[in-house]
Amino acid sequence: MERKTVKILGFNVDTFTFGEALEYIKNRHGHIVTINPEMIQAAKQNEEFANIIDSAELVIPDGIGVQLGLKILGYNVRRIAGIEFARKLVDMFSENSEPIAFVGAKPEVITGAVENIKKETPSVNVCYVQDGYFKDDERVVEEIKNSGAKLVLVAMGSPKQEFLIKQLKESMNDAVFIGIGGSFDVWAGAVKRAPLIYQKLGLEWLYRTIKEPKRFKRIFPTLPLFVLKVLQEKFGA
Repeated sequence: MERKTVKILGFNVDTFTFGEALEYIKNRHGHIVTINPEMIQAAKQNEEFANIIDSAELVIPDGIGVQLGLKILGYNVRRIAGIEFARKLVDMFSENSEPIAFVGAKPEVITGAVENIKKETPSVNVCYVQDGYFKDDERVVEEIKNSGAKLVLVAMGSPKQEFLIKQLKESMNDAVFIGIGGSFDVWAGAVKRAPLIYQKLGLEWLYRTIKEPKRFKRIFPTLPLFVLKVLQEKFGA
């Protein structure tokens, strides 16, 4: 299966369906980026971050804003929720008990997330657990490398998680890495995921903003400006 990508504001995004993306990454290695408008905006201002996205082996459209932007540009690419994709990866790697590393979030959150996953997927092989409150990246990178992990889930928020993955990728050439933001909070039960109707409509961001008003400043004006820039790209303004 070959990659088929389209560009949005200069960044490649894969056009796979959820199932195709899973099939593509099977028996492969490298970095999976779950891209959203905030990441694109940040990457536009940070060349190192932009290079990390450009060098990723798979870039899935996590944010509804990216799906909307691609639609404006004439591409019918469906959103792939990063939290769901990462959970399917856990199941996929657990089929053969391949070792999985969990990194990020608060100590009690990552502990709860791992405990719940062990209950849901008894065959999961957890080889490493580290909360996100560490300052010695070199130690963590070395420990993950020595753990033999084949799948590394990093939930530290963007772009911090992507910078850590860059370090890991340089020393581990046979693993899959994915940054998954606040997913551990949901898996641990510390944060309730949006109702199904919000998920289907791609409005999880709206639900979370309603529940956590402080997120409003982060979402706006990023999302409207992102759409405006896509329109400018489309019409050459």
